[in-house]
Amino acid sequence: MPAQHRNKGRNINGIVLLDKPTGLSSNGALQRVKRLYEANKAGHTGSLDPLATGVLPLCLGEATKVSQFLLDSDKKYRATIKLGVRTDSADSEGNIIATCDDFTVTKKDVLAALEDFKGEIQQIPPMHSALKVDGIPLYKRAHKGEVIERKPRSIVVYSIELTKFSETELVLEIFSSKGTYIRTIADDLGELLGCGGHITALHRMRAGVFLEQDCYSLDFLTEQKEASGLSSLDDLLIPMDKAIEDLPAVVLPSITADFVKNGQAVLVSHLPAEGLVRMYDEEQFLGIGCIDDDGKVAPKRLVVTHT
Repeated sequence: MPAQHRNKGRNINGIVLLDKPTGLSSNGALQRVKRLYEANKAGHTGSLDPLATGVLPLCLGEATKVSQFLLDSDKKYRATIKLGVRTDSADSEGNIIATCDDFTVTKKDVLAALEDFKGEIQQIPPMHSALKVDGIPLYKRAHKGEVIERKPRSIVVYSIELTKFSETELVLEIFSSKGTYIRTIADDLGELLGCGGHITALHRMRAGVFLEQDCYSLDFLTEQKEASGLSSLDDLLIPMDKAIEDLPAVVLPSITADFVKNGQAVLVSHLPAEGLVRMYDEEQFLGIGCIDDDGKVAPKRLVVTHT
């Protein structure tokens, strides 16, 4: 393969469901998968800490146009929390800022405390996070020893369950809305229990419609390519419209679809009253549309699936 063509990469579209390993950043994982697929464009769908493992959908090519919807989707995590030690990052990669050697926490105490985290709650983003303030990620300020004021944000915890208990360690399964910091929940829970606590392991079990049992490891993807080539990797790709399957589908006749492809709003039967839709030209996914004030469907984010 000529160097120029190799650098440009392939026009390949779809979603790779990666089981991210611990110790690797989301961007590091993205670059590994992009190289494996020799893709010309790729993007991830929200960061997982290097400490964290599990479901990380990666979008190749035109699928990057639906990545925002995965970023905004609900997530489910399994978190292991060590009690008695508080760190500045609320996980085991941070510096210890407080310890409590003499404490007694019962299962009943934990279950009672967890009630405070259910439903819509206010959460202050941690300093060790990728959230930007004045264009600078908070973690960069934290590494310089800075602490700045952060505004609380509303999140929703749909469920939070204690699945394992000991006097010094808890395992929780948390299903929550976008923007939830599980490390902050661990830190706040430790403070509520009066002993402090931090995350020692974090595993994402679900991201939107995607589940951990459908994910592939980097080792598997690498072995697959070595054994059977790029076509075998392409067979593992998930169609990009799977990420937005909760949006109503609008199937357009080909003639009408041509107007949409040219940026025009069209009137078709059986449209929803409002909101976003996924649009199809017969069976081919066209992209995301929205219902405008005139009751027409207008293109919002079109994809190009062929040259």
